[in-house]
Amino acid sequence: MDPYVLFKTPSREAQVAYAGVITTFILACTITPLLHYFSSLYEIEFTLSFSTLLSSTASPVLTRLITNMKIGKSDIGRLVISAGMYSDFLCSLFLSIGYLSMPMDTICTDSEEEKRLKKVITMGCAVVAQTLFTALVSPVFMNWVNNENPEGKPMKGLCFPREGRVSKWVIGKINYLLTTIFFPIFFLWMGYAADFREFKPGDAETWARLLVPMTITILGKVAGTVVSGSMLGFNWPESVAIGLLLTTKGHFHIYMAIKVAMVPAPIVVANIIKRARKRAPTHRMALQLLDPSSELRILLCLHGPDNVPASINLMEISRGIVHPGILLYVAEMIELTDELAPLIEKGEGPETTTVKDNAVVEMREKITSSFQTYLDADGDGITLKRALAVSTITNMAQDICSLAEDLTTALIILPFHRTQRQDGKLDSGNQGFRYVNRKLLRSAPCSVGILVNRGLGSIGKISRTEVSLNVATVFIGGKDDREALAYAGRIARHPGVKITVIRFLVDTSAESSRIAAYRVTLPEQEEEMGLDDECFAQFYEKHIAGGRISYTEKHLTNAAETFTTLRSFEGTYSLVIVGREGGVNSILTKGMNDWQQCPELGPIGDVLSGPDFAKTVSVLIIQQHRIKGELDGLDDDFSIM
Repeated sequence: MDPYVLFKTPSREAQVAYAGVITTFILACTITPLLHYFSSLYEIEFTLSFSTLLSSTASPVLTRLITNMKIGKSDIGRLVISAGMYSDFLCSLFLSIGYLSMPMDTICTDSEEEKRLKKVITMGCAVVAQTLFTALVSPVFMNWVNNENPEGKPMKGLCFPREGRVSKWVIGKINYLLTTIFFPIFFLWMGYAADFREFKPGDAETWARLLVPMTITILGKVAGTVVSGSMLGFNWPESVAIGLLLTTKGHFHIYMAIKVAMVPAPIVVANIIKRARKRAPTHRMALQLLDPSSELRILLCLHGPDNVPASINLMEISRGIVHPGILLYVAEMIELTDELAPLIEKGEGPETTTVKDNAVVEMREKITSSFQTYLDADGDGITLKRALAVSTITNMAQDICSLAEDLTTALIILPFHRTQRQDGKLDSGNQGFRYVNRKLLRSAPCSVGILVNRGLGSIGKISRTEVSLNVATVFIGGKDDREALAYAGRIARHPGVKITVIRFLVDTSAESSRIAAYRVTLPEQEEEMGLDDECFAQFYEKHIAGGRISYTEKHLTNAAETFTTLRSFEGTYSLVIVGREGGVNSILTKGMNDWQQCPELGPIGDVLSGPDFAKTVSVLIIQQHRIKGELDGLDDDFSIM
């Protein structure tokens, strides 16, 4: 670790670590002399050393423990790992200084004062020489490394991925050496050095000497973290959990490693997971539940400038009325590569990430200029802010989720991974971005929309004085269709948009009575149908009855008729809004899954976005925010602080 960190303003992790170290050290220095562990001649030296050992935390052991128990991605896991590093660094530094000033081997062997002083001087000179050598040689070596690895080029060296056969082979070999050679030797040496004749089981003082250090460590760490946690605004159960985890010891004391680290850690982690599950989100960041009079926050993601025209038109129809308007965050999705990694600067806030790559800078400036030019001409009711999602494909979905949480957006709009070619058909697309879209649909903290652009950007400026865009909203049933209906109600306020809600209903006439065999009336489905009817009745009264939105019903009998009806949209509508899982359990979509190319779009969305379907109809597929009643697994990112 960087020693200059001690002279900087301590972070909250450092404050927690320092508080635990100080309280444990004071407690140990006060109590341990009463138990007479050491001879009175060197009692001060031994007390200081022993107290520092009790105050320390074995950072490597703690990190491995947190990782193995799969809470390393949580806020409390990250804080504990960082605090453990600060604690370990501070105590190791004090022990090193103490060993230089009073070498324990000379004290334990009762060496003469002259020999002891000679060894102190020798060790001090060795440390000074080592420090000077490091200070003089390290810059030269690092300059050579820097010259061999110019900015923007892949770094040379030996590294292994976390997964894969090579890394598993290397880890297996290292673990074999540790478990079969080094650990047995270490434990043999520790057992040989222990004098069990000094252990008197019938003596109460013996048990006091055995149990008091454990009590000191636990009480000291917990007291320190509770005090610091109260100052930092932590809940006291989390502060206690942090203190217990920071009692983890390593090879300094075998007794401490077994009794203090191994016994409470599983219990503490189990309690953390239990509290995290209780505090998992139980409310929806959904458009359906959003107050119509409140500002709509949208995170609009782009792959590049090609997405700008369609995104601007989508922004235009989403703005509604001037008050309350919308707050739009425009974020580019940039894949992190070896060339870009050295050129990224991340700040504290979600809007402070910058990339110094010229191509990226030029692209972002072009996108910003396009949006700003549009808003300068007619930007009433729109507040535009910029953001950036730069990450590997694997981690990009999580970064966008974190960005949406920080910005408290109600809707994330993603571009479809396939783009329209000159001949009107969709290309094969970017499978990496498809992976990001699918992952976001599973873990997004709000509602998600995927925009399949087939001509929405070529319409030109949407007028606010006359109808220039025909939009259809398909409603079959389900929470995603209800969310699509809520979004349709929002854009219906735009004077240049004409919306038609098309409700697909099952034809229950005598001629189609044969479909009754497919209709399952489960309690869950009955409840869902009740919610659909209630939602649609409210929507009808608010928007359709007043003439703001057109309405039509289609009575269909099977998926073939549904497909035929969808095919008729071409030439009539420029944009179709559908729910992702609308009609999933309906007879009207039964069998559509058999030929789905993009299951993440749902049955209706997949049909409308198919490569052989309409070339002039854009599609917006909406999924309502999924409630996570409990954590899906311990590997999930979660927050309880």
